[in-house]
Amino acid sequence: MMQVMEPVPEARPVAQPVVNAGTILIVEDDPRMQKVLRRIFSAEHYSAVVAGDGQTGIELFQSERPLAVVLDLILPRISGRELCQKFKGLAPEVPVIVLSAITEVADKVLLLELGADDYVTKPFSPRELTARVQAAIRRLRKPAAQTVYRFADCEVDFRKMTVRRSGVPVVLTAHEFKLLKFFTDNAERVLTRDVLLNEVWGYNFYPTTRTVDNQILKLRQKLEPDPANPKHLLTIYGAGYKFVP
Repeated sequence: MMQVMEPVPEARPVAQPVVNAGTILIVEDDPRMQKVLRRIFSAEHYSAVVAGDGQTGIELFQSERPLAVVLDLILPRISGRELCQKFKGLAPEVPVIVLSAITEVADKVLLLELGADDYVTKPFSPRELTARVQAAIRRLRKPAAQTVYRFADCEVDFRKMTVRRSGVPVVLTAHEFKLLKFFTDNAERVLTRDVLLNEVWGYNFYPTTRTVDNQILKLRQKLEPDPANPKHLLTIYGAGYKFVP
């Protein structure tokens, strides 16, 4: 009697669990744009939470502890500019990427000085937006460097965002801290204005380099013993700037 062998069932591939990459807070009042942004970040395995107004944005920022914020400028109840400042006051280390149809250079400068980490103009490329958000998150996840930096009579705590000069507190804007941090990370290196615009301001195109010059002038006035004859934030004529501790 012939024995019939039962067919061996084929092994099914084991589904790999999808890893949640973290939470992105989207503050946007347009329902259609909310759906688009949620879909973009969900495709990259982020958990996207959406706020339709500024007050809800603050509440979600505090409860969800997002990796990054994508922020529209024109919002009900609280403006995007004010919201950016509030986010940076609550958690300076969380990157804020502004997404707005406003293209005025003055608005970009203001937001970056308030602490925004990048600025993407509508209409936008989904690939560019996710790349910028992910780049900001990678910067956040870099191994913690020395947070207290001392030079001459200045003591800078980058984590607490405080500065003392000869023991006296000095007030810097969020963007001045960002510029000073880039200088201290690249001490003795000559940095062109284009490098500073790209690395500190976060985008390549800019109609004038006077913004860099003005920001460095402000740092000199706050940190140099004699701003007219600086010893630390030096101008390298024809090349750019150099920080000497």
